[in-house]
Amino acid sequence: MNFCMRLEFVNREAELLELDAAARRGGLLVVFGRRRVGKTRLLRQWMAGRGGMFSQAIEGPLEMQVGQVFADIRESLETRLTPRDWEDLLEILGLQKKPWVLCLDEFPYLTARDASLPSRLQRWLDEGIPEGCLLILAGSSMRMMHDLFLHRAAPLYGRAQKLLQVGPMDYRPFCQACRLDPAAETSFEKFSCVGGIPKYWEFVEAGKSVLDLVETMFFDFAPYMEQEPRRILSDEGLGGANALAVLEAVGRGASRTSEIAARLGIAPTNLSRLLQQLMDASVLTRELPFGESSRTTKRTLYRIQDPALRFWFGVFSPHRSLWTSYPEEKKHLLVHGHAASVFEDWCRSRHPGASRYWDKSVEIDLVAPDPVDPSRMVVGEVKWKRLTRAERKGVLHDLERKWFSSPLCVRQPAPRFVVFDATEIKLS
Repeated sequence: MNFCMRLEFVNREAELLELDAAARRGGLLVVFGRRRVGKTRLLRQWMAGRGGMFSQAIEGPLEMQVGQVFADIRESLETRLTPRDWEDLLEILGLQKKPWVLCLDEFPYLTARDASLPSRLQRWLDEGIPEGCLLILAGSSMRMMHDLFLHRAAPLYGRAQKLLQVGPMDYRPFCQACRLDPAAETSFEKFSCVGGIPKYWEFVEAGKSVLDLVETMFFDFAPYMEQEPRRILSDEGLGGANALAVLEAVGRGASRTSEIAARLGIAPTNLSRLLQQLMDASVLTRELPFGESSRTTKRTLYRIQDPALRFWFGVFSPHRSLWTSYPEEKKHLLVHGHAASVFEDWCRSRHPGASRYWDKSVEIDLVAPDPVDPSRMVVGEVKWKRLTRAERKGVLHDLERKWFSSPLCVRQPAPRFVVFDATEIKLS
């Protein structure tokens, strides 16, 4: 049986302030973010002190969906009517004497059943939502929410006062929620396996090792994460075998379009649309060398964005059949290698504008504008270990050599060289 605990609500100060501001403005607020990122918990936490109305949409016939929403909110409404359709429900909301806040979670489920609902809401909003009232429409499908609210031809385009994206949380809130020491390397290795998704944090048990965590989440009998990629891709309308195959290829080391296509046995030109869809869904991320753009370079790499999904395709999937036969040392090495890639990303995330640089002969982990002196650059090497003074000196020497053999040194002959090792997590 998988262990799962309820965690305290942490962080999200910026999102709570945005919700407060939206309540003061009234109108329409759109909240989106991938499944399990904590949107529903955030909205329920915020609405708890406001007496707001909340309904989570179901997948079912139109009459059942309207009935479920009404059943969820009827105690807060002054009405003797029972709505038969969305028009009736909107009319009831418009007749309320007191200002209200209503959140419809998983809104794309409703539009999938009734494609006319966005147009009905458009007319209702344009005619004037009651003063002081706030309608929140939330959803997990990044692609569907984009099509509903950001596509210029969509009925609800431009109607929202604010579009609030709820993203994964960082390492420090993870440690706070799970009551872990942020200065401990074991804490970061656990974070690398669950990433910034609060739902996954519920599997982090006090006193258990990182191997205990991955056994529970990934390798036990019927583990929680076994079907997670399929669930996420299905949410985004990418449930076909090709999307999974692309992620399998990327997880096993294919990072260029040509490499991914070769492993799938298809022409690279046939991959463009699918790669873009996976990026739109925030499953893949595209990486370009520092200082270059997609219009000027073909040196594009693709990586799996979420650390937990990266572990799924980079460690779990290739080793699932043999995992139980591996000695503990080999398991630790696999987790360590995965954590190193997440640590690199984390170090870059703490330096605005940072990215990797590579060419045919050189690879540099981090290049970024220097926040102390914008006329200079920070050039860094990242190592997921605690370096001795001698090791740090050697890494720094190699970094300087790589920099001065790269074309970038012509633009910046005197950067600030920095070596980032595992002691960085103390400073987070």
